Amino acid sequence: MTNILLKKFHTPFNTAPFSQINNSDFLPAIKEGIENAKAEIDAITNNPEAPTFQNTIEALDFSGEQLDRVSSIFFNLNSAETNDEIQKIAQEVSPMLSEFSNDITLNEALFKRVKAVYDAKDSLDLTTEQATLLDKKYKGFSRNGANLAEDKKQQLREIDKELSKLKLTFGENVLAETNKYELHITNEEDLAGLPEGAKEAAAQLAESKGKDGWLITLDYPSYIPFMTYANNRELRKTLAIAFGAKSFQNDELDNQAIVLKIVKLRHERANLLGYKTHADFVLEERMAKTPENVQTFLNDILEKAKPAAQAEFGNLEQFAKDLDGIDQLQKWDSAYYSEKLKQKLFNLDDEKLKPYFKLENVINGAFTVAEKLFGLQFEEINTIDKYHDDVLTYKVTNTNGDYISILYADFFPRPGKRNGAWMTVYKPQYVKDGENSRPHISIVCNFTKPTKSKPSLLTFNEVTTLFHEFGHALHGMLANTTYPSLSGTSVFWDFVELPSQVMENWCYEKEALELFATHYETGEVIPMELVEKIKESATFHEGMQTLRQLSFGLLDMSWHGSDSPEQITSVKDFETQAFENTKLYPDIAENCMSTSFSHIFQGGYSSGYYSYKWAEVLDADAFEYFKEEGIFSSEVARKFKDNILSQGGTDDPMTLYKRFRGKEPQPEALLRRAGLIKN
Repeated sequence: MTNILLKKFHTPFNTAPFSQINNSDFLPAIKEGIENAKAEIDAITNNPEAPTFQNTIEALDFSGEQLDRVSSIFFNLNSAETNDEIQKIAQEVSPMLSEFSNDITLNEALFKRVKAVYDAKDSLDLTTEQATLLDKKYKGFSRNGANLAEDKKQQLREIDKELSKLKLTFGENVLAETNKYELHITNEEDLAGLPEGAKEAAAQLAESKGKDGWLITLDYPSYIPFMTYANNRELRKTLAIAFGAKSFQNDELDNQAIVLKIVKLRHERANLLGYKTHADFVLEERMAKTPENVQTFLNDILEKAKPAAQAEFGNLEQFAKDLDGIDQLQKWDSAYYSEKLKQKLFNLDDEKLKPYFKLENVINGAFTVAEKLFGLQFEEINTIDKYHDDVLTYKVTNTNGDYISILYADFFPRPGKRNGAWMTVYKPQYVKDGENSRPHISIVCNFTKPTKSKPSLLTFNEVTTLFHEFGHALHGMLANTTYPSLSGTSVFWDFVELPSQVMENWCYEKEALELFATHYETGEVIPMELVEKIKESATFHEGMQTLRQLSFGLLDMSWHGSDSPEQITSVKDFETQAFENTKLYPDIAENCMSTSFSHIFQGGYSSGYYSYKWAEVLDADAFEYFKEEGIFSSEVARKFKDNILSQGGTDDPMTLYKRFRGKEPQPEALLRRAGLIKN
């Protein structure tokens, strides 16, 4: 019987046939996919004709399509709906895929053909997109070992295989730690301060596990309300220490040795390829270009944000002391007293706002904003296979009724799903044989589930998270390029957050909020006074929030900009030193962030965490343009769609940005929005 994953999918819109796939299908499908992709590579390499852009560069970009499709389905499930069997397969196939990737980049005959086209580029009549693809393909070889001696190539293969396994294990350990911890509460007094919805969710979770009372977990929808509202300081402390101690407990799920090993191997790899550090290697292909530029960028913002952060922290300390006699503010007090102070200053808290942010209404709000800006229509359809019953599926069309994309949306936590929020792709957009093959995009979040008495009501932070991931989704859905490797979010990592972060801005605008922020019981539109308070409070504790983001970026750069990581012996000591300049709260000995910092040790943000702040500069500047012309300006939206969202990685990101904006971004826009400088 032919493996379902290797056959043409006879499904609506060629979507993944999840209901027909068994876990046992993945390993043989990936193995056969690798063999088929190797045959395609051999056909390019052995082509008797002289190398051309079409028979070498273009052929290379379209090779391995079947393998890419199977791999994306598999690894997306490993993030959103995993189990022991999938994790075991991931440990087996990751080194295989790493080896295959190296088989391509270290293939001398193939590189020779690519180099021949690259060397002749000035005499070729290439479009901008084709020239970008050629440059990317050549660098893909030269930056990944094509020019190395044979013994060095073998060394690179070993490093890459080991790294692929270590990153997987890191993520598995963090997920296991998150899943295993439960704070079991049997005395209702210990829940004092907690909103009714959070209490009900905790009771429902306990009931589902056959326990009395209430269960609080390390999943964000459970953890964050407890840390924000629970009056019991000792229990907040217990929970905070558990959260911060993930994979830092010297047990079988400990990640300390893995962190040191990953950092050391990345450094070795960079040295092998002729770079001083991993950061130097990574940043060569980013807008920032060098570690020095990143450090300067982060430290410039730090210099402006730190006085504001220290002043905010001092006010918060005094507030906690006046209110409850707290002499020393601790990390487990941060969200609790910040929320109390915010309520006092603005008479605004999430519990007042949540009734206006029913999940279904917020989804429709994001869709309406996209319709007004970009002419998109979203129709929920039930003819598409899902990997879990919670997943919603949509057909996306334009104003002419043309099919644009499929969108999957997966909003609630469950044991097989990692924490956080992300956007991903099941099938990229590209143009082949005259047909514009449209993408399949997914957004994944972890919001509070509906309870017996209430629908899923979002905090304002969750509303901005949904808009953020939806911004990434728009980048994927509106992609309109020829080549798959340049499509959608396939852009420099410090540019990829622009579409996501700019979308968050609409959540603060009256004109947008009135489209979807209606009370889930009465249908009343959110009152103007609440809209004003949302805007007023937007810069509340912005200095402290900025310092926190900068601390993560500086920690990432410390790990990956070090030119002697083999000398680092203590993850905790190294991290403490990296945080020294951004520290506000006393350190917690039992906690370590690095051991669960999945963005840089499991995901793709190593030497790239700064890009969130970098993209904030872009998004603040971009949204100022929208505000100048009207937040639903069809002209500005068209420019954003035509020059940013549809273009993917077809040109230099600064070139694309300047085409949209007419000039380079101004950092002052971010500092103005953050309230760190006056207009």
